[in-house]
This record gives sequence, structure tokens and C-alpha cells, in this order.
Amino acid sequence: MLIEIGHFALVLALIFSILLVVLPSIGIYQNKSSLAQLSKPLVWGQCFWITVAFFVLMSAFLSNDFSVKYVAENSNTQLPILYKASAVWGAHEGSLLLWVFVLSLWSIAVSIFSKQIPSNLLNLILTVLGAVSFGFLLFLLYTSNPFERLMIPPLEGRELNPLLQDFGLAVHPPMLYMGYVGLSVPFAFVISALIRGQLDSSWLRWTRPWTLISWAFLTVGIILGSWWAYYELGWGGWWFWDPVENASFMPWLVATALIHSLSVSEKRGAFRQWTVLLAIGGFSLSLLGTFLVRSGVLTSVHAFATDPARGLFILIFLFIVIGGSLALYAWRYNLLQKNNPISLFSRETGLLVNNILLVTAMLSVLLGTLYPLILDTLNLGKISVGVPYFNAVFIPIMLPAVLVMAIVPFVRWKKDNLMRIASHLRLYWLGILALILVARIILTDNVYVLLSIGLFIWMLVHVMVLLISRIRSKSIFSLAFVGMLVAHLGIAVFVLGATVTTQLGIEKDIKMSVGESHNIAGYDFVFNGVSRHENKNYRGFKGDLTVLKDNKEVVRLYPEKRQYQTGMPMTEAAIDPSISRDLYVALGESLGGDAWSVRIYYKPLVRWIWLGGLMIAIGALFAAIDRRYFLRIKS
Repeated sequence: MLIEIGHFALVLALIFSILLVVLPSIGIYQNKSSLAQLSKPLVWGQCFWITVAFFVLMSAFLSNDFSVKYVAENSNTQLPILYKASAVWGAHEGSLLLWVFVLSLWSIAVSIFSKQIPSNLLNLILTVLGAVSFGFLLFLLYTSNPFERLMIPPLEGRELNPLLQDFGLAVHPPMLYMGYVGLSVPFAFVISALIRGQLDSSWLRWTRPWTLISWAFLTVGIILGSWWAYYELGWGGWWFWDPVENASFMPWLVATALIHSLSVSEKRGAFRQWTVLLAIGGFSLSLLGTFLVRSGVLTSVHAFATDPARGLFILIFLFIVIGGSLALYAWRYNLLQKNNPISLFSRETGLLVNNILLVTAMLSVLLGTLYPLILDTLNLGKISVGVPYFNAVFIPIMLPAVLVMAIVPFVRWKKDNLMRIASHLRLYWLGILALILVARIILTDNVYVLLSIGLFIWMLVHVMVLLISRIRSKSIFSLAFVGMLVAHLGIAVFVLGATVTTQLGIEKDIKMSVGESHNIAGYDFVFNGVSRHENKNYRGFKGDLTVLKDNKEVVRLYPEKRQYQTGMPMTEAAIDPSISRDLYVALGESLGGDAWSVRIYYKPLVRWIWLGGLMIAIGALFAAIDRRYFLRIKS
């Protein structure tokens, strides 16, 4: 009975979404406030029923209700309770339910924290969000019902994918979806503004915090996924340019450009066309990611579905959203032409160049992701686009983007002089060059590492110079300003960590027998043997290695080779983390006798990758809560 309540709750949520689209729209069109004001209670009603459905499904997992097909296919009685709870979104149907659940929470947040916005505008925003909810609820009920019953329930469920039996499943998808789905909010703001023909600076100002918050969540979601892959898959990498990794990274790049474009549009009234297109593009790329993951057109550890009907539905929805948005944009194009002229050398120009580079980088990733799929669809052959392509195309585009980011904060609005900037900063640049030469002598001659060190030093100088300048001018330290500094420094930390660990990291695949030792980067890895290891839902082997430095024990590491009930083998790496390096060991296969293959990594500054990402997200949240975003917008 409880399962039927969950299914019926989804039907009621769909009905509420229809009413949310229809009734306020009529009220807005006919200027009937009584109907328009129904948007808030309808949003709350929709959220309530989606919440009921979500927790009914979670209850089915926790109670081992294998009469539900989705539960039987993704859980069993031996699964630890944490994994049972997070298995709710471990496959296609549940992940889609999580999507609409998160979307309903964003809608509630907009209804609560938008008191500064006139009610007639807020009603329209909630209506647009309701239309998005309607599309996904219809998709969920029509093609992906998570409450489908089995005629003959099995005594035992299959098992959650062993790759997903990890704490990462509990945190990575919800965070990623908060960012993914959160981009629907600036989309709704912009679409509402276009419908009303009102896109002024105050409207844009209020759009920015929602963009910053969703961007922060998306950043955290991406770095959590990177961290999860790093320790779970046993290959020691933190990014593989997997198509679904790309699907989350592309909206992040566009959202980054949108944040800066909103700043220019708010302060100078420029780039309005650009801002609208970026808001549409960011959410459209989120939908594209949904299509890639759930249509079965690609192979990935993230891909959930292989049902062509689902793919066709999402594709149609994608065309409706993108096509309708662009048609609305074309209709209101004249409204967006009121731009203030900008000088060739100004902060506006710098931000425009940075945005163009970010969008170009996104297009390079989009091409590398979709081109193999297009060729395969047209029966023109199968090709694989991997790391070499992205390194050769993406990195050269992003390098000037990072350099522009480091210079733009020192450039004035409206108009500036290149010689003034050069004169103002030349001493700092000479000092940085001297430090790079010192690093060349003392640390390394790797040109990429030296460039990343230079960037890191420059960003530290950048922060100090801007802080000193603010103190001298007795200017107010706004949270937006502090957030910008933290986020920019976070990018430098990320770049340094990614470059150093990629260029100076050491990897060795070796055969080790009991008592044998290998030295890597000054550390002696002593192999003590392998023992059998069993747990509630898996069995396997556990390695034992002692790590020494200068004949003193540093740590003991216990990598595992697991065999789950499905027969799927899994490698569980053993890691000794620190801020300066990771010692990483993965157990391979038995080579006969007491010999095993062992993969050992020395990963310098790898933790800086995730530290930098965290700093970026914190900076975004600081900027999002700046007080000027809470000023009332006039009707």
C-alpha cells in the first residue's frame, strides 16, 4: 500500500505542476492577482508530494521491499544501511526522482528568499520553474516509474553496483544535482524577464546570487566526483575526461562566464544579450547532460539507462526548452540592445575576452564529447576522443583565460590605460620572475610547473595588492569582493596542484614478493604479504605494505581486492594523505606463490586540487550573501 501512495504522490505532484503553470499564467495575463498569487501555495504543494514520493522510495530500500522492481535491481539484504539509503539515487529512476526533488527544493527556496522581488515577477519565475518540473515529472511517470511492482518478488535483490558502494554515493550526486538543477533558477529569472520585457540592472543583480549558489554547489559536486574516482577506482587519476564528467563540466564553464557577465550587465548595463544567452546555455547544457547520461547513447560508469524511449523524450524536451528560449530571445532582442559603449582597454573588455575564452573552452569539450557519438550515429565509424585531444585543445584555451583573470581586477571600468597597469604592476612582475628563477634552480626545470608556480605567486600578490589598495582608499570590504579574492586564489591553488601532480607524480607497476622493497621518491615500500578478507557484502584479499622513510616507519597501507556478490571485482586503494603529497597503493592480481602485482603512486600536491575547488565554492558563497543582493527591487 505504501508503494502505491508513493506512486500516487508523484501523480499529485504532476497535477500540482500543471496547476502551477496554468493558474498563475492566467492570473498574470488577465491581471488577476488572486490567481497569480496561487504560485506559492502550489509550489509548496508540489514539493510536499515529491517529498512524500522520495521518502516512500527510501523506505522501500530500507525495508528491503523487493516487490518494487527498482529496489530489487539495486539493493539486497546484505547491503549496509548507508548504501541502502543512497541507493535511492544509485540508478536511473531514483536519480531522476532526486532531480525533481532537488528542483522542488530550489523552487521553495526561491519562494522564501525572494521577498525583495515584486510579487508579480516572483509569480512568473515560479511558473517557469513549474513548467520545468512538469517536464521532468511527466518523464518520470511516463518512462521511469520508480514504483513499478514485480508480479513475483524475489527473496533477495541483485545488488547495488559495487562501484557505487561507497560514501561518495551519499554526497557526490546530491551536491552535483544541487548545482545542475540550480541552474534552472537563473534560467527562470531570465525567461521571466524576457516574457515581461524587463531586464534592468536590479533584476540582474538579484539573478546573480542564485547563479553563484548553484555554481558553488556544482563546483563542490565536481570536486567530490573527482575525489571519489581518485580513491575508489584504483587508477590514481583525478580526471579522465569521461563524457559524463564533461557533461557536468560544460555547464560549470558556462556558469562561470555567466557570473562575470552578470557583473558587467549589472554595473555597466553591457552584455545583456550575452548574459541572457549564457543563462539559457547553462541550463540547456544541464539538460544535455541528462540526455547523455540517461539515453544510453554513451558508455560510462555514470550512464544509467539504455532505453531509446527515454532518450527520445529527453531529446524532445531539450528541443522545446532550447528552441522556445531562443525564440523568446529573438522576440525580445530589441529589448537587449540597450548597451553602453565600452573602451577597447577596460574591465568590461577584459571580462568579455575571458567569457569568450570560457565559452570556446566549453565548445572544445562539447566537440570532443559529441563528435564520436555523431560519427557512430551516422555509421561513419567509431573513434575515441581521449585525454590527448583535451590536453591539446582545452589547456591552450584556458591558459590565457587564467592570465586575463589575474589582470582584470586591476583594470578600471569604462576606460583604462595599458601603460598605467604596466607601470603599477611592473615591480610585482619582476619580483615574481625572480621567484620563478629561484624555483627553477632549487625545485625543478619543468616549464609547466614553473608556470603554475608563477601563477600561484601572482595570485597571492594579486590578493595582497587589492587588499592593500582597499585599505589605503578606506573602501568597504564587501563580501562579494572577499569572495572574488578567495575564488581567484582557489583557481591558482587548483592549477598548481593539478600541474605538479600531473608533471612530477610517479607511478610504478611492479611485481612484489613478501619481504621485497621498492624505493619511490625517497620512500621504501615493503611488501608484507596478502591475507583473505571478508565483509558483510563482499570478500577478497587485503595487502599489507609498510612505508619507510630514512628507515623510520611512516605508515602501513592495506590495499584491497574485493569480490562482490555480482562477481564484479573492485580495487580499493590504500592512501596515506598529506597536504604535500599522497602515497597511493593499489593491489593487482596474484602472480603465483607469494608474488602480487602492485601499483604504487607518489602524488605531490594532489590534495591542492580539491582544496582549490573548495576555495572556489567558498568564494562563490561569500559573494552570494553580499548585502546588496538583498535590497528590494522596484516594480
